Formats: sequence, C-alpha cells, structure tokens
Amino acid sequence: MIISGYLASILIGISLGLIGGGGSILTVPVLVYLFSLDAVLATTYSLFIVGSTSVAGSVSYFLKGLVNLKISVFFGLPSVAAVLLTRRFILPAIPSHILTLGGFTLTRSILLMLLFAVLMILASWSMIKKDGRKASVPANRSPVALVGLQGTATGLITGLIGAGGGFLIIPALVNILKLPMKTAVGTSLFIIAINSLTGFFFSLEHQPVQWPFLLTITAIATAGILIGSLLAAKIDGRKLKPAFGWFVLVMGLYIIVKETLLK
Repeated sequence: MIISGYLASILIGISLGLIGGGGSILTVPVLVYLFSLDAVLATTYSLFIVGSTSVAGSVSYFLKGLVNLKISVFFGLPSVAAVLLTRRFILPAIPSHILTLGGFTLTRSILLMLLFAVLMILASWSMIKKDGRKASVPANRSPVALVGLQGTATGLITGLIGAGGGFLIIPALVNILKLPMKTAVGTSLFIIAINSLTGFFFSLEHQPVQWPFLLTITAIATAGILIGSLLAAKIDGRKLKPAFGWFVLVMGLYIIVKETLLK
C-alpha cells in the first residue's frame, strides 16, 4: 500500500501540472487509505502538501506577471481568517464520537471523510461540465460581497478538510472579478498556497508532524507537477479534465460507500 501511496502522490502532482487543478483533492484520501493516517492528521498534512505544491506551481505564473497580488489580498483576507478560525475553534470542537445509529457509529474521522467525499463530488462536477455560460453577479449583490463570501467558504473548506478549494476560487476570479483564465489560475494557486500553509503552521501546536514522511510526499508531488507541466506542452489538459472529473466523482462515491456501508 505504501508503494501505491507514493505512486498516487506523483499522480497528484502530474494532474496539477497537466490540467491546472483537481489533483490536490485526492491528497487526503491517499493519506488516509494508502498511508493509514487518521483523517484529522491527514487534513493537517494535506495543508502542507497542497500549500507547498501550489507555491511550486505558482512560481512560473508569478514570473510571467500572471498573479494579481491586489486581488490575492482582497480574496485572501477573509479566506485566511476563516482558515484560522476553523483550525482553532471548529475542528477541535467536533467530538471524537458524534452518534451511534443502529450498527453505524459516526466518528469525527468518518464525518471528515464524508465531507471530503461531498467536496469531491462537487469538484468533479466543475471539471466534467462543459464551459458554458458564465455566472452573472446578482443585481442585489456587489462583487465585493460575493468575493468575500467565496473567500470565507474557501477558507472554511481549507481549514476543515485540508483541500485547496480551487474549484471555488477560479470561478469567483473569472466570473465575478473578470480575470483572464491564466491570471485566475496563477492567482488561485497563490491564494491556495497562503491559505494552506497558514492553516498548517497554525496546526503545529496541536498535532505532531513526521517531517521526513511529509517532506518526501511533498517532494514527490512537486516532481509530479514538473512532469505534468512538461506533458502539458504536448497534451491538451482541457481534454483530460472531464475524464479526471469522472475519476474524482467515482472516488467520492467510493468514500461514501466505504465509510458508511463497509465499516
């Protein structure tokens, strides 16, 4: 299983480099099911892996001037605040044993994995669907308010289950703030890096870290990003994105079945 975990780690990076996102959503399932980590610890490790790989992925965008720093701060402030509040108050407040219903016991770890599965299903839909009409800003809502809400929602997701939330960030940057797609991707990676690494370092006082293991997985995923970036020059990532979306959907459904019916 450990070898499978290392292979999956490099595939996470390849998918990030090839299709520009989505791969990080597999980080927690890989850590839980292939490396047998507790779900809460897996979310902490995922924050570091996602944050570090996002830094690596955003460097080329930054050098090309495709990271909007003003919007990063504008979007990132409510997002970072939500990450910190979630890691400080919400996650510790979830009891280890939540309820028992018949023969099924809902624990904190199972709850986090179910929430993650729901996130995977939502993210898969954003990858599967064809780019069609762009969402419009409702007449009674200002872009500032909508971006603030999106930033808060992203921070909540990042802090709770260790996912980057790029499927929320990029639509907000493109549809609400009207950024070009390449700038939106670069800015999204920058925001994800800030959110994730902030959440990780804020969690260090609560959980021990096996640095050799964590740095190894991060290095493998980062190498995968470089491989994916090279492949992107030869393969159209947009054509692979729906197929990857279906894979994420199947994985999300599998997690729900495994955590509820196969225990």
